[in-house]
Amino acid sequence: MLWLLLRRLRRFSAGLERSFSSLPASQVRRTFLDFFRDKHRHLVVPSASVRPVGDPSLLFVNAGMNQFKPVFLGTVDPRSPMASYHRVVNSQKCVRAGGKHNDLDDVGRDVYHHTFFEMLGNWSFGDYFKEEACWMAWSLLTEHYGIPADRLYVSYFGGDAASGLLADEETRHIWLDLGVPPARILPFGLKDNFWEMGDTGPCGPCTEIHYDHVGGRDAAGLVNADNPEVVEIWNLVFIQYNREMDHSLRLLPQFSVDTGMGLERLVSVLQGKRSNYDTDLFTPLLDAIHQRSGAGPYSGRTGKADEGHVDQAYRVIADHIRTLSVCIADGIHPGMSGAELVLRRILRRAVRFCIEVLKAPQGALASLVPTVVHILGDVYPDLAREADRIIDVINENEAHFLSSLQHGSRLIQRTFRRMEITGSPFPASVAWSLHRDLGFPLDLVNLILEERGVQVDHQELDRLISKNQKMLSERQAGVRPCLLLDVLSLAELQRSGVPHTDDTLKYRYRLENGRYVFPACRATVLALYDGQVLVPEVSEAQRCGVILDRTCFYSEQGGQSHDQGYLIRGGLEDVLYSVEAVIRAGGYVVHQVTVPDLLKTGDQVQLHLNEAHRLSCMVKHTATHILNFALRKVLGPSVQQRGSHVSADHLRFDFSVKGSLSSSQLQQVETCVNEIISANLVVHSSEVPLQKARTIQGLRTVDEIYPDPVRVVSFEVPVSELLDGGSVRETSVELCCGTHLLQTSAIEDLVIISEKQLVKGISRIIAVTGQDAVQARDMGQVLSQEVDSLSARLSGSAPSSLGSAHQFSKEASVLSDAVDNTPIPQWQRREMQVQLRAILRAVNTVIRKLETQLAAENAVVLLQKNGRKELLVDSVETDSLSVLMKTVNQLSAATPLSQVMLLAHQEDSGKILCACQVPKDSPGLAASDWAVAVCRHLGGSAGGSALVAKGTGSSGDITEALRWAEDFGRQKKQL
Repeated sequence: MLWLLLRRLRRFSAGLERSFSSLPASQVRRTFLDFFRDKHRHLVVPSASVRPVGDPSLLFVNAGMNQFKPVFLGTVDPRSPMASYHRVVNSQKCVRAGGKHNDLDDVGRDVYHHTFFEMLGNWSFGDYFKEEACWMAWSLLTEHYGIPADRLYVSYFGGDAASGLLADEETRHIWLDLGVPPARILPFGLKDNFWEMGDTGPCGPCTEIHYDHVGGRDAAGLVNADNPEVVEIWNLVFIQYNREMDHSLRLLPQFSVDTGMGLERLVSVLQGKRSNYDTDLFTPLLDAIHQRSGAGPYSGRTGKADEGHVDQAYRVIADHIRTLSVCIADGIHPGMSGAELVLRRILRRAVRFCIEVLKAPQGALASLVPTVVHILGDVYPDLAREADRIIDVINENEAHFLSSLQHGSRLIQRTFRRMEITGSPFPASVAWSLHRDLGFPLDLVNLILEERGVQVDHQELDRLISKNQKMLSERQAGVRPCLLLDVLSLAELQRSGVPHTDDTLKYRYRLENGRYVFPACRATVLALYDGQVLVPEVSEAQRCGVILDRTCFYSEQGGQSHDQGYLIRGGLEDVLYSVEAVIRAGGYVVHQVTVPDLLKTGDQVQLHLNEAHRLSCMVKHTATHILNFALRKVLGPSVQQRGSHVSADHLRFDFSVKGSLSSSQLQQVETCVNEIISANLVVHSSEVPLQKARTIQGLRTVDEIYPDPVRVVSFEVPVSELLDGGSVRETSVELCCGTHLLQTSAIEDLVIISEKQLVKGISRIIAVTGQDAVQARDMGQVLSQEVDSLSARLSGSAPSSLGSAHQFSKEASVLSDAVDNTPIPQWQRREMQVQLRAILRAVNTVIRKLETQLAAENAVVLLQKNGRKELLVDSVETDSLSVLMKTVNQLSAATPLSQVMLLAHQEDSGKILCACQVPKDSPGLAASDWAVAVCRHLGGSAGGSALVAKGTGSSGDITEALRWAEDFGRQKKQL
C-alpha cells in the first residue's frame, strides 16, 4: 500500500490548491483520454455511431458500453480487433430519448437533462479490477482535474439479503485506503449500486463518485437523494456476476470494469457552474439562438420564474439541435417508426419552441448547425463532413411541419375559446386529431396544454389510441368493413346527374430542388353516403362516405394502398375531417370519414394529403416495377407477375417461378435493382389508348381488366419513343394506375427480406427500401459476424463439459431464432441458416457423446454400489433427463434381469427427474406404470412403454421418493 500513501501525500499538497474553473470542455475531454492512454496504457477507441448496429433492443446508443456488449457477453468474434481489447478508453456519443432510458420530456424544464450527451468511459476486460479502477478515478479527479477531495462523496453496494448478496466491503476498504473519510463512504442497495445489463447477462456492484456543489458542510444525506446540489459524476461498475434465467447469480470466469462519466456534468463541475447550459458546451449555442430570435437573452430561469417559457425554449433548442445534428450525421433521419419517429418528435418539438416561443424565422433551427460543428466537430469529424446534409434535412422537415404547426395552433386556440364558453376540459378527440392528422407528437400536445395549465383526458385519449390500433389491425387483416356504394346508390347518383370524381390531381406532383411538391385541392361535396342510402347531411361522430367533384387522394387500387390525410370544411377551418379510407366505385371516389362536425352536400372543402405517406407508397411502387424487371432479367422471360401490394412500410410481389430462388439469384436480383436505383433513371408515364399500348415491345401486364385509355409507366425511355418502336433499349414498361417517383434515386436502397413459395410454382417476395433497407443490411452483417464467431469458437475447441455444451447449444438456438425472425437480406438468412444447422448438429453430437460418457461413469459407480440387484432403485446427480435415461439404459444392459429406476434432483427447477427400464416380459411391473405412479406421487407426470418410461415430479423429498418407488416396485412384483 506504499503507492497509495504516496498518492495521498501528492494529492494533499499542491494539487488541491489548483484552480480548475478555466478548463474548456475540449480540454476536459482531451485530459480524460490522454490520462488513460498515456499514463495507464489504454487504447483510445472512436465513438460508435448513435445508431445501434445489431441491437434491436435499443433505439439509440445510450451508454458507452453498448459497443462493447459482445465482449461482455463473450460473443465477440475471436478474429475481430475487439477480441484483443484489454484496456480501452473513449468518449461515446449517446442519445437518451424513447425506450427505457428517455429524458426527452424533462429536457428544458431543468438545467441538467439532455437527449444527447457524451459519455467518458474507461474499460478493463479481464485486466485490472476494483483497486486500480478506484485509484485511477480518484487520481484523475483530484490530481489532474484538481477537484477538492472535501467536495467528493463515494457510494458502494451495501448488500441485499433477499438476493443473498453481501456488502462490497472490498470497495469500501479501497476508498478508505485512498484517504476518503469513513463518513463520506456510503452504502446503498440494489437500485442505486448494483448494475445489470438486462434481465439476464453480466452484472455486478458499482461505486459512484458524487460532487457537492456547495461544499463546507456534511452533505452525506443528499447523496442519491435527487438533489441538484449533490450530483453523481462518475459510476464505476465491477462486472463479476452473470444473471441467469432463474435470476440466480454465477461468478464470471473473467472480471471486467465499465465506467461512465457524463462530460456535460463534469464540465459544469470544473467550470464552477450549477447548470450544464452555462458551460462552453452550450453558451455559444445559446448566443446563436439569441441572435436569431425575437426574444431577450437567455437568463437560466426555470419553473414559474420562467415567464413565457423563454428560457425553457432556449434549453430545448440548444439540446435538440445537438441531437439532430449528431443523429442525422450518423444516418438517422426523421421518419415514421422507431428511432426515426423519435427524431421526428425531437425536430418538431424544437421547431415549435423556435417559431412560437422565441419568434425566430423559418430556417433559424438549421442555421445553428455550424455552431454545433464548431463545438463538437474536432472530436466528431462526421459533423463537419455532413453539415450541409444535416441543414437540408432539418430545413425540409421544418417546412413540412410549419403549415401543420400553424393549423394546429389555430385548432388549439379555437378549442380553448370553446372551453371558456362551456367550461369543459380539453377534448381527447382534438388532441388525437392533432397527432393523427397534423403529426403533432403527443408529448408536444401535452407540453402545449401544460403551458396553459390545461390537461387532456388521458383515459379517453388512450381509448382513442387503442381504437385506432384496432382499426389498423382490422384493416390489415381485411376484416374492417368499408363504406362501399351499393348498386342502388350508384344508380341514384347517376340519375341525379352527379359527375364522376375527377382524380387526375393525384398524378400532378412535381420535383422542385429535390423535393416533391403536391398540388393543392379545393372541392365541393356532391354526395354523402351513410352506409345504406345517400343523405343530404351527416352529424357529428357519424361515419360516412364523402363524394367530391374532384380529389387529389389516391384510392386503393392496382395493389397500392390508399392515401391518408384530412379535409377542412369552408368556414370551419380549425376542424379536421380525417380520411380513414379512400375507395373507388363506378367512377366515384369515396372518402370514408367519421365527421367531427356537421357536413352537408354543397359544402366547400380543402383536401390535405399526408405527403410522407404518399411518398413512401410511391417509393415502394416504383421499386416494385424495378423488382419485376430485375426478376425477369435474372430468371428469364418465363417469370410472370401474379400479384403485388405496396404500402408505406414494405412491398410484396408474387410471381411465377419453378422453385424458391437460390441465395445467388437473390443477390443478383438485389444488385440489378440497386444498380437501377443508383442510376437515377427518369420515370415516364403517359395515358394512351389500350390497343396502342399493347403494341409496346416488352410490355408487362397482369391478368386484370384495364381501362381505356390506360396509363403506361416506363423507365429511362419515354412512352412516346416506345410507342414509335424506335427504342431497342431493354427497360421496364408496365400498364399501371399507381403513383410513382419521377426519378429512381429516391428509393435509396432495396433489400429482399423474405422469399418463399406460396404454392408450387408461385413465390412471394417481401422487400423494404431506404433506411429500413440500410438497417436490414446492418443487422445482417452483425448476425453474420455472430454466426461466424460461434462457428470459430466451436472449431477452436469443442465444449469439454456437458454444461458448456448445453450453453453453446442454447446460444446457437437463440441466434437461430434471431436469424429466422429479424428483417435481414434473405440471401444472407439462407446462408446463416445452413451454418447454424451445421453448428447445432455438431454441438448435439458433442452433447450425445458427453451424455453417453457421463452415463457410463454413473453406471459404473451404481454397479459398484448396488451390485446386480433384481430391483435397483437409486439416485444420480444430474440435471439432465437424457443423461438419467442413458444411465438407466447402460445399467439395464449390464444387468439385463434387473428392474431399474433412477431419480435425480434438478437443482435449477427443484423438480425430481425419473427414468426406469424393466426386462422384457417382466412379471407384474410395467415401466410406464412404475414411472407414472412415482411421478404422480411427486405431483408430476410420466409416460412411456411397458419396457422404458420417464417423467418428472414437481417437488418432493428425493430420499422419501426413492423409498416409495422401491416399495411400489416390490409390491407389484409380489402380485
